[in-house]
Amino acid sequence: MNNCILMAEIVEAPQLRYTADNQTPIAEFVVKFPGLREGDAVGQMKVIGWGNLAQEIQERYKVGERVLLEGRLGMNTLERPEGFKEKRAEITVQRVTLINELQSASMADPTPMPAGTFVGGNSAPASTPSAAAAPAAPAAPAAAAAEYDDIPF
Repeated sequence: MNNCILMAEIVEAPQLRYTADNQTPIAEFVVKFPGLREGDAVGQMKVIGWGNLAQEIQERYKVGERVLLEGRLGMNTLERPEGFKEKRAEITVQRVTLINELQSASMADPTPMPAGTFVGGNSAPASTPSAAAAPAAPAAPAAAAAEYDDIPF
């Protein structure tokens, strides 16, 4: 299953248009996100929303806002005037959440959330055993933990 979650900043205002056949709304905008490593270029990606979500995107989201995008990642091939083809990534969103909404929701409820809980998701949080019922696990030495920060891809 192709599902992607991306935190980004809106750099181009959402534009609303409609399909020719049945007038389905489509919103398109561009976001930017930092590179994976220090010194990497800032990435940009086109975001597309359909239907009622497209209208909501056009009404609610503005340039400069940080958003959490959830959707399907796709690649488009474009013919360049120079005579070569270029591939560009785009995400077709199913859910857009303003980052400030996530922060205010977590600050309104000061109770700590269990590890692995997704704020703003529609799935039920994973059940965790109570602290009294769980036996204390011995701490693993720090040297035994694997380093995954320098994966070259």
